[in-house]
Amino acid sequence: MPVLPPLHTIPPVMAGIFQRALKLRAALRHLSPYSTFSSTARLSPVRPYGPILPTTSRQFGVCCRKLHTGADGPNPSPAAAPDRLPFSRITQEDLDFLRKILPGRVITDPDLLESSNMDWLKSVRGSSEVLLRPQTTEEVSQILKYCNSRNLAVNPQGGNTGLVGGSVPVYDEIILSTALMNNILTFDSISGILTCQAGCVLENLSVYLEERDYIMPLDLGAKGSCHIGGNVSTNAGGLRLLRYGSLHGTVLGLEVVLADGRVLDCLATLRKDNTGYDLKQLFIGSEGTLGVITAVSILCPRKPKSVNVVFLGCETFEQLLKTFQLCRGMLGEILSAFEFLDSECMRLLNTHLKLPNPISDCPFYVVIETSGSDPTHDGEKLHNFLEEAMTSSLVTDGTVATEDSKIKTLWSMRERVTEALTHEGFTYKYDISLPVERIYQLVTDMREHLGDRAKSVVGYGHVGDGNLHLNVTSPAKDTALLAAIEPFVFEWTARFQGSISAEHGLGLKKRNYIYYSKPNQAVALMGNIKAMLDPKGILNPYKTLPDNLK
Repeated sequence: MPVLPPLHTIPPVMAGIFQRALKLRAALRHLSPYSTFSSTARLSPVRPYGPILPTTSRQFGVCCRKLHTGADGPNPSPAAAPDRLPFSRITQEDLDFLRKILPGRVITDPDLLESSNMDWLKSVRGSSEVLLRPQTTEEVSQILKYCNSRNLAVNPQGGNTGLVGGSVPVYDEIILSTALMNNILTFDSISGILTCQAGCVLENLSVYLEERDYIMPLDLGAKGSCHIGGNVSTNAGGLRLLRYGSLHGTVLGLEVVLADGRVLDCLATLRKDNTGYDLKQLFIGSEGTLGVITAVSILCPRKPKSVNVVFLGCETFEQLLKTFQLCRGMLGEILSAFEFLDSECMRLLNTHLKLPNPISDCPFYVVIETSGSDPTHDGEKLHNFLEEAMTSSLVTDGTVATEDSKIKTLWSMRERVTEALTHEGFTYKYDISLPVERIYQLVTDMREHLGDRAKSVVGYGHVGDGNLHLNVTSPAKDTALLAAIEPFVFEWTARFQGSISAEHGLGLKKRNYIYYSKPNQAVALMGNIKAMLDPKGILNPYKTLPDNLK
């Protein structure tokens, strides 16, 4: 693992911060050289364990409803699957037709299908018998035209790193994978506009752009596996949203195949276009329920010439918020990320991943990133901010990294929390957005509400955009614990005008909770749009919209 530099190797402008600030104890301490410390979190799809699901529709429904309830109760969880809708079942004739379209790319081997039927959290498992791997938009068009005519349900799938059950089948839907649609189509080095197929892996796009002095406007812990099409379909937020905004702003154009096979070519590369309705916005965040995204054009920022990452400790969340206010005011245009994690997250990183705490133990930790074009200018601004934060006693300890390997080391403390949670037992995950001053209050109230019924309750996330990742763990699936968490967490969020899904989407698990964040009229209009674009409902059924539209 990279070791942060001793004080004398830091540039003078940065060294002065720590030489004059005794309150920041051991600010540039060495990180312990654990060999298992990895600089990135690659969240690959997992293979399921245990027997294959039964084959009848009734049994399918029972298994899916048991997902969260744990038993055949009269009141299954709203997160459980509804009964299977009356879609057709695939026949040998269907397979013969699909094999003509995709020679050698129709997968029916159960062993090869397992990882595509199971979500990354191992919490949702479908029973699809067919995986399709198209390479072109025309092939996707032929597939959907045929499936629509036959009333065959289709589950679009990218990197399968979703956390709400939106990327895997619920029953026997045909899986349409974009994995082979991984070509970069064009890149304009003057405007910074990239056009690529939907199956491009986010990390591969990042590497491609960095070689050309650009970067992607979004960065995720799952970047080694997730696809750009899936990112757009779920409106993924990630670590750079504070600086570069959401995909609703950076995506300039989309190519989408509709349920009946029609190709909607809105693959524009213009930053300004006010000719009619901005149709691409319908598909950003629609989770594959309105159409299958096949290509994306996205505006990419220049690669910063100066990047600094600071890892700080705070004694209270109030001090953390004051640090954030100070940070925004003093760092201004060079601030690119402001993330936090609590001491429980640090415990999980230490215990399960053997990642050492780079500073002394604190109740809260902050990861701040600055990105700019002038190292001297950026260093001076960071110097002034840290000096003020320390003299104001807002932070108690910290460390700074300016080199790539050491920056990745500090970022891993935030990015690998999700991975650490998988070793803690069964995890109930909630992706909440709230007014910034409220985000940790939910963690505190949840701990008080659950008492000793939960193994752990942890909070981390994006302070810069008010996004909390609340996670509750238990040794195994626990019906009583889930009943204590839900709907308490959603009612609490609604009381403070928050959103029950900040960036993960609704998928299967949270579809029926949409009314906590959206009024009846808005959800009804969503249903109308779905009915217009996909009247047979074949695209990613059982996801996003509630079972009973009001």
